[in-house]
Amino acid sequence: MTVALRANGVSLVLQDEPNQLPEIVHFGPDLGVEGVGGVEALMMASTPPVPRSAFDKPVALRLLPHEVDGWSGRPGLTAHRSGAAFSPSWSDVQVHQIDAQTASIEATDESFGLGLHTEVRLDDAGIVVIHHHITNLGDGVIDLAGLISIVPIPPTASEVLDLTGRWCGERRIQRSDLQMGGRIRESRRGRSGHDSAFVMVAGEPGFTERRGEVFAAHVAWSGDHLHMVDRLPEGAGRHAGALGGGELIRPGEVRLETDETYSAPPVLFAWSDRGLDGLTDRFHQHLRARTNHPQTLRPVTLNTWEAIYFDHDMERLGPIIDAAADIGVERIVLDDGWFTGRRDDTAGLGDWAVDAEVWPHGLAPYAERVRSHGMQVGLWVEPEMVNLDSDLAREHPDWVFAAPERTSTKEWRFQQVLDLSNPVAFEHVLSHLDTVLTDCAIDYLKWDHNRDLIEALDRDGIPAVRRQTLATYALMDELVARHPGLEIESCASGGGRVDLGILEHTVRVWASDSNDPLERQSIQRWTGLLLPPELVGTHVGPTSSHTSGRVTDLDFRCLTALWGHAGIEWDITKISVEERTRLAGWISLHKRLRPLLHTGRTVRGPEFDGAWLHGVVAQDLTHGVFSYVRLVSGAAAVPGLVRLHGLDPERMYAVRALDVTGREEVRIAGQAAATPPWTRHGVISSGDALMRRGLAMPVLDPMAGLLFEVSATDHEGC
Repeated sequence: MTVALRANGVSLVLQDEPNQLPEIVHFGPDLGVEGVGGVEALMMASTPPVPRSAFDKPVALRLLPHEVDGWSGRPGLTAHRSGAAFSPSWSDVQVHQIDAQTASIEATDESFGLGLHTEVRLDDAGIVVIHHHITNLGDGVIDLAGLISIVPIPPTASEVLDLTGRWCGERRIQRSDLQMGGRIRESRRGRSGHDSAFVMVAGEPGFTERRGEVFAAHVAWSGDHLHMVDRLPEGAGRHAGALGGGELIRPGEVRLETDETYSAPPVLFAWSDRGLDGLTDRFHQHLRARTNHPQTLRPVTLNTWEAIYFDHDMERLGPIIDAAADIGVERIVLDDGWFTGRRDDTAGLGDWAVDAEVWPHGLAPYAERVRSHGMQVGLWVEPEMVNLDSDLAREHPDWVFAAPERTSTKEWRFQQVLDLSNPVAFEHVLSHLDTVLTDCAIDYLKWDHNRDLIEALDRDGIPAVRRQTLATYALMDELVARHPGLEIESCASGGGRVDLGILEHTVRVWASDSNDPLERQSIQRWTGLLLPPELVGTHVGPTSSHTSGRVTDLDFRCLTALWGHAGIEWDITKISVEERTRLAGWISLHKRLRPLLHTGRTVRGPEFDGAWLHGVVAQDLTHGVFSYVRLVSGAAAVPGLVRLHGLDPERMYAVRALDVTGREEVRIAGQAAATPPWTRHGVISSGDALMRRGLAMPVLDPMAGLLFEVSATDHEGC
């Protein structure tokens, strides 16, 4: 049987053979394959000759490849039963094409006692989602060590891009040639990690934001995981390599009793012949089509952390709330420090009750003050963690992750991990958080996760990262079920848990604890490879960054924070009247632009000579907003013409510069040595000219930028 899934310019073609899992014949551009004859021609055209000292028939890359198929790359399934390894011998393979975009595969291995169910879907965005499920059909335990999803890539995909990073320096790209063998990125942090690969991309050498054929994989999972790309030598088969990933399973972590099923996290695959922006466009379409994607305007948010830290005092907090309302803020989030014994980060974590000494009347005064201005009420929590200096840890030390012979593991921010896979611990945390949410009718939770899960073992010594991850998802879902309308933000020491697994249960991620706008330019740029702006928190911080010490211009901070789910993290009662007026102007501008920013297509140019251009263009190509930013000093005295992207070449556009903080006279966000005339008077030009020839940019100092808007017009240019 042949299965040809097609959508949005993409094809995934599966070829079934008797007692074999289907071979993935093709993943990439839509080939217009119709019927068995077309697939047979495709396979004939792509079948390589058999070299000497090789299998007599070309190796097939099957849906779950293994050594029994001749596959020498990373196997799709790794398991044993009582120490006996195996190569699966599939029988009763059933392939069903559910519709033009969906296939279901069932198979059994009677000799090993194994059942496989796989769902393959090619969605309207052109994203392939593969989801494997393995069931133990025999007697005795199966120890599962790995179950990954893989798609083929061509020999031309010989350059790899993935990401790494650190706290306050998340999403740093790294590129390299793909040599023979495998490139594996593993994360054993119990969360995505600041150094997560994030997205594994393989493509034509020199691919850019706008050019080149590229393939990408993302594992939608918040626990331990791996991304991989294999490049195989001649004679390996029809395909020169494979791209994929899955959950990283620790020894003894997944042991399947008879009739038990393991469901691997879904893995998403994208293809584009338009470079990285093509991948981004597909990922953003995929996310926006979800039923749980935010449907309301994203409220401008003020988070209190960098304003008051642990110094909770209503006399200080009240004026901040009032000032926020005056400038147009729509949500206040009270950060760490509101619960029992929490005067710093060494104690109290886990005791989820309002501190009566700090809040003698509970959180009602805070919530009422916020609501009196028509704003939403938010609160910080960290339910997966516990300080040893807490009533919870003293009363229930057995709820803390640790090896059997230890009371705790290595500390991180003075805290340990609470075993939420323990049903009693889970219910305890759920009950206490439910009470707080009910008492104050909380609208929003900033959900933090401030340490890696090192030696994450339950009291029987069994690895528990998987169970902890699933318990966290379940806890979030139960709180939302009990409090309809509640929204949750994923924060993990900033951007330490950013993945599409956690975003099935949350509506926003905090990209980084750094609000330094220079650092944020790169962090937001590469977070946006996968996530659309409305899912990424972007805040204006203080003049001097509390994480880097860098002093930056307010306009540049506002320009940077414009491109996401915008907010403020600053004590705005201690700033000048002019600064407050400029913040109000920025909020007003963001509110005007956010329907575009949060629905349009992201377009980016490559960084060139220390500067880069990026923007968002409406789906109907009638409206766009762009930012040209200089990061470091350039070699050229004048930047020259910079091409815009994503416009309609047949339309005329009015281009005008914008002041990011709402002043009548447009000013550069930062310092400029010279500006072109159009920034003062505007210009009308065709989309074709703007994209092919370009637009003159100002001469900027580092940490400066220009914001400008393009709008379709019937008027002719000058």
